[in-house]
Amino acid sequence: MTASTDFLLQQQLDLAAPAGESGVVAVRFECPQPERTDSLVALYQWQKEGEGATATHMLVTDRLDAESAISPPGGMEQASGLEELAQRLGVPLFDLRGPAILDPVAIPKPWGQEIWFTGIEERGVSRIGDGRHTIPLPWYLHAAPARLANSRHENINLLKILDPLPDPLLGDLYFELHEKKQEVYVVTGVDRAAWPDGRGAIRLGFSTDVRQSYDSDKAFRAAYREAVTSYRAVREDIDKRIDGLREAEGVPLDAPVAPEVQRRWLASIPANLRHEERTRRAAMNAFTRLWPLQVGDVVQVPLLTPHALQHGVRTVEFQTPVYERKILSFGQKVLTQSHWDTDEAVAQMVLHVETLSQCETLSRGTGWRQERIVTFDDFVVDRLIVEAGRHWSLEPDGEYALLMAVGATFEIGRLALAHEEACFVPAERHVARCRNASPEPGVLLIARPR
Repeated sequence: MTASTDFLLQQQLDLAAPAGESGVVAVRFECPQPERTDSLVALYQWQKEGEGATATHMLVTDRLDAESAISPPGGMEQASGLEELAQRLGVPLFDLRGPAILDPVAIPKPWGQEIWFTGIEERGVSRIGDGRHTIPLPWYLHAAPARLANSRHENINLLKILDPLPDPLLGDLYFELHEKKQEVYVVTGVDRAAWPDGRGAIRLGFSTDVRQSYDSDKAFRAAYREAVTSYRAVREDIDKRIDGLREAEGVPLDAPVAPEVQRRWLASIPANLRHEERTRRAAMNAFTRLWPLQVGDVVQVPLLTPHALQHGVRTVEFQTPVYERKILSFGQKVLTQSHWDTDEAVAQMVLHVETLSQCETLSRGTGWRQERIVTFDDFVVDRLIVEAGRHWSLEPDGEYALLMAVGATFEIGRLALAHEEACFVPAERHVARCRNASPEPGVLLIARPR
């Protein structure tokens, strides 16, 4: 149904064009969401363009019907009518060729939280707005899929922040690999309480020295698998004891809990068992490699390469919007599945990583430099470094873009993005002028599909 929204809009515009120089048309459509389908109405402000008409602004709501939407008391022939209706309904009014602010949703994790800016799934749906009001992101995308996303509206790249706890017992992420999901991290913060010198870490790949101590990679894989199996036995013992505490306190077995609750439960585990867990975890992790990270570093995660961001290291992540992973190990109970995928993952994992990133300078101008920090099969990510008061222009190229400000406030058209705020820029867009409005240099991260 949503694939025809652009067609239905064009039909309305063709009918409206002979009637005047501007006006409002309405389209009813169905928008699929992860757990339901919403019946919506989109109203579009249009203006004459040559022999036809083009839509310039849009609002989307589930509180009107298409037949009466464009004939409210007093009429709605001018854009001011659409603005007034948007204010009355408490919904955003979007410039179809301008940027829109992404409103994230926080997803609790046993190791901290993820903050999704473009998430559309059962666990959470992000929102989008005009700086005053927001609607679910799918409503926006499905109201004009070709104009906004070049019909990629059902496969928008996932932009999120990984925000692990600073606690070394609780804040390390899963040691996992991906078969299809491609991802790149940009470090935006390192917790000084966890890493006093400002250098955090990521566990990525395996120790060259340990690997070379075995006669073959087959022997190395077998030894690593044995170490994981040994650790898993003590891990499962502890997790069963903590599940008993969960049940006693009425906490669901698969629910994330506050760090202080986790620490209290762990403190009740016998000291000898906690010591055994630490010993076996250290033996298992000795096979892997820790890479140092500081603010500004980039990490490209190759497919099939085991990785785990470490506690207290905050990153922006751009990734393929698929949910698939194979968990080799985890220093806590996994809440989203009942098992680890160690055997399958060990058989296919990549053992060697050459480097964390391979950035290249694309272009330079007065007060700015553009770098390509990753090129994947389905999208690219650039880093734009802009001096205070300088600007750079994102030219129309027929594809949408996701922009996130880091370390400064950027003016993107009429929007202002502060540190770690993001926006969606439509495929059919005006030139997006990106100005660093801060007194210090700043970074703008830009992701676009290929």
